[in-house]
Amino acid sequence: MLHVLRALLSATLILTAGLAAHAQETPAKDLGDVLSDLLRGGGQGDGVERRVPFSRSDVQLSFAPLVRQTAPAVVNVYASAQVRAQSPFMGDPFFEQFFGRQQMPPRVQSSLGSGVLVDESGLVVTNHHVIRGADQVKVALSDGREFESKILLRDESLDLAVLKIDAPTPFPVVGLGDSDALQVGDLVLAIGNPFGVGQTTTSGIVSALARTHIGISDFGFFIQTDAAINPGNSGGALINMSGEVVGINTAIFSQSGGSIGIGFAIPSNIVRAVVDAARSGADVFERPYLGATFDAVSPQVAEALGMPLPRGALVTDVVADGPAARAGLKAGDVVLSMGGIPVEHPDALGYRLATRAIGSEADLVVLRQGKEVTLKLTLERAPEGASATELLIEGRSPFAGTKVAALSPRLAQRLRLSDSTKGVAIVAIDGNSPAAGFGFQTGDIVREVNGEEIAAPEDLVRAAGEQTRWWRFSIERQGQVIRQMLRY
Repeated sequence: MLHVLRALLSATLILTAGLAAHAQETPAKDLGDVLSDLLRGGGQGDGVERRVPFSRSDVQLSFAPLVRQTAPAVVNVYASAQVRAQSPFMGDPFFEQFFGRQQMPPRVQSSLGSGVLVDESGLVVTNHHVIRGADQVKVALSDGREFESKILLRDESLDLAVLKIDAPTPFPVVGLGDSDALQVGDLVLAIGNPFGVGQTTTSGIVSALARTHIGISDFGFFIQTDAAINPGNSGGALINMSGEVVGINTAIFSQSGGSIGIGFAIPSNIVRAVVDAARSGADVFERPYLGATFDAVSPQVAEALGMPLPRGALVTDVVADGPAARAGLKAGDVVLSMGGIPVEHPDALGYRLATRAIGSEADLVVLRQGKEVTLKLTLERAPEGASATELLIEGRSPFAGTKVAALSPRLAQRLRLSDSTKGVAIVAIDGNSPAAGFGFQTGDIVREVNGEEIAAPEDLVRAAGEQTRWWRFSIERQGQVIRQMLRY
């Protein structure tokens, strides 16, 4: 017992000595204030007060005022589509001879998600996967009003869509904040409609920033949060403590289907760029065109270039007479920053580009032969190419129901293909067509049909018009060539 009392006395003396020393350094504060500062960890940082709760009044603080301010602008999005299933015997000569070409009755597919009103005129931001393939999209507000909506813009690669609803009076809105100002550990709220049970709010913190390669979409710059996000929350708002949208909730990592504390949101800065494009009347979100391809800097490459850390975007190819070439960018350069913001990897460079307006300028800092060089880059619209004509494939062939076009830099950007890719690409597919049934996908590049090389859309129209039931073709998908032979 005696040694316990001695330990307590020693700890008291040490704490008292520390308080006295701190009080001598800051004579304007009394001892109680010094103790409060030491326990809270306050008085230091970046100018923004961040501390743990200390007093009883701190613990009793509530998010309720913030929710009342922002929740009316978070809506429910209901999407439905009629899908006509094909008979498994379609295309079978025996079946068609005796029973005719019978159609199976259509069925309705529906999806439920969330959205955010970002403009008083009725602009709603949601996820593309919520309204994918929808024939009808309805938006329901928290006050019970329901509206038919029009899809103004959709971008599958970003998983974003902008809807428009109309009413005689302004809608409640929530502003878009600066997602670049977020820090790991900041408090956030996730508002949405999980499982269709009604609007709910969950709280958490920002767990990580700039998450990449998580398998959600081609976009690679997500905010990670542990605020509970469940099915139906997609398209809902991630709110900061200033009552601004800093992200659009889009997906979760889960092995059970429910939230396990790993959710992902699209940063508000890219959302703002998409909304601005919709406001301008565009139905497609265009990213600035560089005319260059990039790769990640591996540890081996970093060592060879004398870099202390493997970071940046390594230039692997530059298109002649493109914006990058005119700015002086060369193969072998490593882009370290854009507009004063560090570029950690190629996905980060793509994100920074997407948030910039076409026609603006940006400073690139590149590493070239061991020295940092600053280049001024003009952000331009991707060129259209020789022809932008889209042709519809009709008739009786595996390609029936597809729209095809010759690849150009602008179309390649839209389909998320490499700028250097050439050929004839599938740009759209009728969901009830034979092509959809055979598994063709948007972005497939048709290389050959029945021994004929496909160099132009007209070549595919001619090849698809052949009177034959045997089809041999090869397509390129995500860099892989797929060869198929079938009877149809």
